[in-house]
Amino acid sequence: MNTNKPISNDPLHGITLAEILEVLIATYGWEELGSRIKINCFTNNPTRKSSLKFLRKTPWAREKVERLFLRTQKFN
Repeated sequence: MNTNKPISNDPLHGITLAEILEVLIATYGWEELGSRIKINCFTNNPTRKSSLKFLRKTPWAREKVERLFLRTQKFN
């Protein structure tokens, strides 16, 4: 019996959106994050809670955040 589970090719597998946001905030800060990804949840009175809420319901914005996270991780 083979109990090996398939390995995911998704580089974001197992990483939550909250974890991604935490890394980006720690790396860039809100101001730089807002200049790199121009969305109001990063530029207009940003909070983790409001940003997560917006990103969870807005696929195009989440995709931009995930792409920046992956680019950031390549340099760490």
